[in-house]
Amino acid sequence: MELYELDLYEASKGIKDKKFSPKELFESCKKRIDSCEDKIHAFITRTDGTAPVTENPNGIFAGVPTVLKDNLCTNGIRTTAASKILGNWKPPYDATAWKYLREAGAVLMGKVNMDEFAMGNTCGNSAFGPTHNPNDISRVPGGSSGGSAAAVSAGYVPFSLGSDTGGSIRQPASYCGVYGMKPTYGMVSRYGLISYGSSLDQIGPFARTIRDLQLVMSVLAQYDPMDSSCFREKNPDFTHNEDASIKGKRIALVKEFQNFTLDAPIAEAMKKTQKVLENNGAVITEVSLPVVSKYAVACYYALAMSEAHTNLERYDGVRYGYTVNDAAGIKEMFERVRSYGFGSEVKSRIIAGTCLTEPSRCDEYYVAATKVRTLIAQEFIRAFGECDFILQPVTPSLPHKIGEEDEDAMKGYETDLYTLPVNLAGLPGLSFFTGYDDATKLPVGLQLIGPRWSDSEILNAGMILERHLGSPKIANGGVK
Repeated sequence: MELYELDLYEASKGIKDKKFSPKELFESCKKRIDSCEDKIHAFITRTDGTAPVTENPNGIFAGVPTVLKDNLCTNGIRTTAASKILGNWKPPYDATAWKYLREAGAVLMGKVNMDEFAMGNTCGNSAFGPTHNPNDISRVPGGSSGGSAAAVSAGYVPFSLGSDTGGSIRQPASYCGVYGMKPTYGMVSRYGLISYGSSLDQIGPFARTIRDLQLVMSVLAQYDPMDSSCFREKNPDFTHNEDASIKGKRIALVKEFQNFTLDAPIAEAMKKTQKVLENNGAVITEVSLPVVSKYAVACYYALAMSEAHTNLERYDGVRYGYTVNDAAGIKEMFERVRSYGFGSEVKSRIIAGTCLTEPSRCDEYYVAATKVRTLIAQEFIRAFGECDFILQPVTPSLPHKIGEEDEDAMKGYETDLYTLPVNLAGLPGLSFFTGYDDATKLPVGLQLIGPRWSDSEILNAGMILERHLGSPKIANGGVK
């Protein structure tokens, strides 16, 4: 076995036991990146040109390489959010999530690709071109955290960080065949995360095992006074518990989702997973989410685009990033900077957000959406009074080919409906691996959702599923 094939726990333990050095692990991962990157295109900025230097040789991740989605600020290292408008901007500070990992000894291999400003679900809306799925390089890796998922799937690093505003961790994790955790809103500090929708954004990890997600979450889940939404009095326990049980747990299917069309591999995975849960003592039940099923998508986009409109006002060519020096006046400078710097998807969301928050429309759309969001959160609270977790797909279909647009509007609606409500209610969600489709050899993922602050319990349930469904292999679809 090559060192790059080790998971996070094995890599960390091997370094501590002096079976190999951090440099040997680093060089193995670097060699793997060099052999695959011309086909996968996961990176925007590589930082692996020098030997690894760990800040804490005794830390939990001492000497273990990782990568970050390129909307996480890194002190002195280019951070672009996959947009031309930030140019070669180098932040003067670290995102808290990266600060915690760095202090635990992790080593940065680089910043990876994403949909521009996290707006998209293919990792193709990037100023740096698309990232390819390591399981089949003709297909999308999902988005917006596609580079983070692809890097773990391809064996570049044992774990990575992404962000999830409406499914941007869970969908690429499912498409690439890794585990992805969207934590409860407020569980992980968002300080230093370039904002898209501030009330929806959440940082979370990707890994190839549940144990590794537990390790990363044990470091990330700390109170940070720099983020006013970060929890103060929660003390989550992410200790790996081999004796964890789901016996007696009520795991629900959503009544309103039952008639939606699923690709055969995903429908089969739902049946297989339900059987595993029942065989381990769980009770399969049903809950009704009528407000979610009817209004969540419209509510989400009204809020997300309104917040994007506000958050992206700061990119004006004056304070940082791309600018022009030969404009006739300030108005022309703004127009030229923003016309050149933003891609079409970002522009469309800014324009939509501008319209939604105009004084004449604000009450009708934005304010109404905030009220519907409250109803959605309350509906989930009632549902979790009847069950412990909700099991559902992440997406209704397997990843499509790069460049292909999904012409089925209803299927696109269903895709959004499986992921967006989790962010609206601030819930934790785990995208977990269930196996590979026999026909396409593509990985198939599902999603487990729990009430707020049940992150550790979801990972315990995921560990039992992993034990029976298996762990993903490092992808080699078209990559040698």
